[in-house]
Amino acid sequence: MMSAPAKGLSAGTWVIDPTHSTLQFSVRHLMVSKVRGRFTDFTGALVVRPDGSADADVQIKVDSVTTDNEQRDGHLRTADFFDAENHPVATFRATGFRPLSNEFSLTGDFTIRGNTYPVTLDVEFLGSGPGMDAPVAGFSATATINRRDFGITTEIPMADGGAVVGDKITLSLEVEVGLQS
Repeated sequence: MMSAPAKGLSAGTWVIDPTHSTLQFSVRHLMVSKVRGRFTDFTGALVVRPDGSADADVQIKVDSVTTDNEQRDGHLRTADFFDAENHPVATFRATGFRPLSNEFSLTGDFTIRGNTYPVTLDVEFLGSGPGMDAPVAGFSATATINRRDFGITTEIPMADGGAVVGDKITLSLEVEVGLQS
């Protein structure tokens, strides 16, 4: 349980709208550029209690990864990276909240490949409004993780030194949630 993540959210269950949300990542490639990807199948909710405390929980189906390159996406699903066959879902469960003016810091346990590591997201509350059928709210969030913390230790060395895939992964999330009745 954590303190309320943003002013203006009424008590209730706020569910992620996947059609208006994006979970993206980027990683260094060949030491000179970045490859970007995203997950297309995810669910989650933010439960705000009347006292202002809240919980957040997100599930990501890792086999939904796409970098717009079928060969690379297939490799990411293997045991070299996400091991989607044995670990089909990555999860994030919030454990703490710290307000920083209009932004806040959200800490949680992120689990990939059965390995759990604490991750802190820098979150900006974008606001809330009436929505089409129910109230909605929006958030932007970023974090940087190390793939090795999650057991993704595959090395693909380059002939002249360095690695094909970097260790540092930048996460970038745009999330819209809707209040469920």
